[in-house]
Amino acid sequence: MVDVVDAATRSRMMSGIRGTDTRPETFLRKALHRAGFRYRLHAAKLPGRPDIVLASRRAAIFMHGCFWHRHEGCHWCTTPASNVEFWRSKFERNVERDRTVVETLHSMEWRTAIIWECGLRQPYAASTLEDIVTWLRSDDVAYESALVRPRVTSD
Repeated sequence: MVDVVDAATRSRMMSGIRGTDTRPETFLRKALHRAGFRYRLHAAKLPGRPDIVLASRRAAIFMHGCFWHRHEGCHWCTTPASNVEFWRSKFERNVERDRTVVETLHSMEWRTAIIWECGLRQPYAASTLEDIVTWLRSDDVAYESALVRPRVTSD
């Protein structure tokens, strides 16, 4: 399958993808703040620079995009049709790095949460937010938002 846009357009599109302050990340931060949680952003001293850090609870939260971090089974976890080997390799490195970062944080006695982008889409956002608040108030070591499948609509 051939890319539907030329290389220059694809490059411009890909360079516009944000790494921080994404819409799902901002949504999560606002919800946590409304729930009374105070946090730091992108703590450079912790492995993987977690998106949200609650030091008093020793909790590190990662907001993962389904595409970039390979949310297995998710509708938004697709692979580009062109340059497949490049993308396969890139995605494998991302997944391995994510796994290593979580293991390192656990060895440092930090709790970790992975919030998948699809979990903050409607109608799932309220449930995901409730789950993360419950996790933050618990002593559980790890949390990962559930796989969310998009609703099938019949026309």
